[in-house]
Amino acid sequence: MGLVRLVEQEWLQPEPDCAARHMGFVDWPEGVQLTPEVEAPGRELAAMVGVDGGLLEAALTAHEDMCLLTKRVGDDQYRLIGAAVAWPSDWHPKDKIGLPLRALHAPIAGYGEQLATGVDRFMDTLEAGRIYGRCNWFIAPTGAKRWIAESKSDAQFTHVTSDNAGETLFVRSERQTLRRLPETGAILFTIGIYVEPLGALAKDNIAMLAQAIQSLVEGEGDRRGAGAYASALIGYASAQEREKQG
Repeated sequence: MGLVRLVEQEWLQPEPDCAARHMGFVDWPEGVQLTPEVEAPGRELAAMVGVDGGLLEAALTAHEDMCLLTKRVGDDQYRLIGAAVAWPSDWHPKDKIGLPLRALHAPIAGYGEQLATGVDRFMDTLEAGRIYGRCNWFIAPTGAKRWIAESKSDAQFTHVTSDNAGETLFVRSERQTLRRLPETGAILFTIGIYVEPLGALAKDNIAMLAQAIQSLVEGEGDRRGAGAYASALIGYASAQEREKQG
């Protein structure tokens, strides 16, 4: 899972742009999906961040999107009971609400075989008061914080070449955290979105991305549309390396 332990001060981004968060939910109301089960943990979360209300009101105060999960009596997995997601990375909360973890992650290549057991064990044993975080990355054809693909991967990246990849490819990172709410026992999953043009990264980081693209497992590379932009990104990285070497 690649998780690291965080202290309280590292949990959420300080000084969020709350106006942008508000507009994010106004522009995309389907990002808020709530089941009846989310009411009590939503209130607990809102109180934790110092506001009245529930899950949405808590998410409006933070840079991060927020999801709540609980484990029902008789279930063997946690399931998504509420989502306040203004800036998704190509997913629709309406399609995921109510699903257990393994169904939530079904599109991810190798999840069931390689990660599911460890994730389930981590969720079961996560103690209140402990916070864990991880980061992932995607390559997107847009610098917008909300990314919902409107066409197949090949069509999204047809304008990208090795010459213009620095301006037309965008590196999208999710800073994710997990913590258990002490009263209700629900688990809060936060997703902080950060987007930069490929060309804004340091040359060493561009080289690492090019290497990572080549090593993506086949199924996951297909899901991320890597085949549509990989040659352009690798070509751009090679040109940057030549420039670095003089």
